[in-house]
Amino acid sequence: MEYTKHCLSNGLRILVNSDYSSPMVAINILYDIGARDEDPNLTGFAHLFEHLMFGGSVNIPDYDSPLQLAGGDNNAFTNNDYTDYHLTLPFQNIETGFWLESDRMNELAFSQESLDVQRKVVIEEYRQRYLGQPYGDSWLYLKPLAYKVHPYLWPTIGKEIRHIEEARLQDVKNFFFSHYAPNNAILTLSGSIKPDEAFRMAENWFGPISPRDIKVRNITPEPIQTEYRLLEIERPVPSPAVYLAWHTGDRFSREYYVTDLLSDIFSNGMSARLFLRLVKDQKLFSDIDAYITGDRDPGLFVISGRLANGITPEAGIRAIQEEINRIIDGPIEERELNKVKNRAESQFLFSNMNVQNRAMNMAHFEWLGDAAMMDRELDLLRSVSIAEIRETAQKVFRQTNCSCLIYRLNGEKI
Repeated sequence: MEYTKHCLSNGLRILVNSDYSSPMVAINILYDIGARDEDPNLTGFAHLFEHLMFGGSVNIPDYDSPLQLAGGDNNAFTNNDYTDYHLTLPFQNIETGFWLESDRMNELAFSQESLDVQRKVVIEEYRQRYLGQPYGDSWLYLKPLAYKVHPYLWPTIGKEIRHIEEARLQDVKNFFFSHYAPNNAILTLSGSIKPDEAFRMAENWFGPISPRDIKVRNITPEPIQTEYRLLEIERPVPSPAVYLAWHTGDRFSREYYVTDLLSDIFSNGMSARLFLRLVKDQKLFSDIDAYITGDRDPGLFVISGRLANGITPEAGIRAIQEEINRIIDGPIEERELNKVKNRAESQFLFSNMNVQNRAMNMAHFEWLGDAAMMDRELDLLRSVSIAEIRETAQKVFRQTNCSCLIYRLNGEKI
């Protein structure tokens, strides 16, 4: 994918990919601020700001109405590592997007009323998604089980509701001016726009915003786990469930690509190993999944499953371990590895077919260090060998590297 890159004097990085096959243009702004940058006593702020950023800026009290009148739509998401805002609109109205995004980068309309409204929204989301549905609180238990010092130990929603309930307006202002700034952001565009036009508009709308003093990131690395960790909880869930998490390499490591394919061998599709053997053949689980968190710092390889009627968590865990042993000791055919490689390649290529995903991917890889890394992703995935799959599985799936969360039914003996 071709793109042109420019940097404003205030530190804002801009990347433009021109595609005239569509009259639409996607604008993406990535802020280098995620849950890992939060104060342990004020967690959930990065996610709270995802909501506050739509609550009005200094000169624009309502973000959505002007964008909708211009034929655009928008969304945002927060993860452990960064916050991403994206919108798509017709080229002839593209300057509306620059106007909206630059004004809220400059300064939000901080008010107690806006904070109270968005705080209620986040608290309700916390209650519904994490406390009000079966297994919704799994990450509230699994993360602090697997992590002890690294800030990945809390989910993006926050450690507990209290941190959002007690958030003060001054805390919110301090967070904004310590993280939301042109010198801590990446602006990407893809669609029917020339690079020179994009750079001119960016200079006009974002250029006057002064750089800010960004809070220095000081993250304590997670020590190597040296013991098996087990947490059993009782809940009124439909069936018992198990969550197994192992520490893996960071986003820059070779291990990231190997475990990405390994998780697909386990569970990507109805022909994957865990589904075929543990769901379809042995009928031990009603559903099962395997995935990596893919975090910038060392993340997790997770296998989670809901058990079938009459199957104990212990039996389910033994079966999962047997499938892990099959990877380490048993045969892996080139055909099986090539199948998951082909699927990963097609997913990556299809993700770059629309302008919104291209703008988002450019921002993501630029945030990782260089947007040109996109061109190397597929080569790295293709180069993974069967030997590497086995070696990595043996290294990662050590019992002393595992954290296990078990859901038991209320009243079931633990």
